[in-house]
Amino acid sequence: MRELIQQTLCDIEEHENCRILLAVESGSRAWGFASPDSDYDVRFIYVRPKESYLKLERVRDVIELPINDVLDVNGWDVDKTLKLLHSSNPTVFEWFSSPVVYRSTEFAERFKPVMLRYFSSKKGLWHYLHMAESNCREFLKGEEVKAKKYFYVLRPVLACRWILEKGTPPPMLFSELMKSQLPFYLKSTVCGLLELKINSPEIKMIPRIDMLNEYLDKSIAEIKEQIIGLPESTAQGWEELDSLFLSALDA
Repeated sequence: MRELIQQTLCDIEEHENCRILLAVESGSRAWGFASPDSDYDVRFIYVRPKESYLKLERVRDVIELPINDVLDVNGWDVDKTLKLLHSSNPTVFEWFSSPVVYRSTEFAERFKPVMLRYFSSKKGLWHYLHMAESNCREFLKGEEVKAKKYFYVLRPVLACRWILEKGTPPPMLFSELMKSQLPFYLKSTVCGLLELKINSPEIKMIPRIDMLNEYLDKSIAEIKEQIIGLPESTAQGWEELDSLFLSALDA
């Protein structure tokens, strides 16, 4: 699969006249709980030739390939990425901290220490809280639920708890979040669920786990109350991001 992904990235560079600055895994394979039939969620940052940024009619700042059963591939232009970083978009932090890296460059290494200065705890918390709320409401209220959907609520809840405790972007690996933030009384339950997720098809249904649902419902309410009391983040300047943008164009 890595060979297929690398070839796909090379094809994108050739067909789109761009250079890929970073390519990573962003889904369950990066989170550490992929099922046997999980697809590969490849995300990338790219830069086009300098002249394309000087045109009045700009090309789209996203590249998306058709999704199939194996690959889900899309990427952002570097200028879109830097603008999103300025507003502390949590997805940017996730892509640049993915443990599964398919392509990296000097730009990506320069980007990582800069991005931490743009992290807003409050924006990150709202992002993960909304993710947890919507997934919980949509997927965990029936008598039977998909096993994998528990992790689509657990992970953002634990990410919120990480941010509240440490004030830094949460790690991608679920195992790190679980070790740091999951209550001890739930660990055997979640470890069993994790083993089931990793060894079962994506559609595996299980009876609702009431103890886990109660923890998630309580956590969501507690986190929301804590977020409301947090101060707004101070806006950061553009100077470092302008410098990163120019360095990407000149490379």
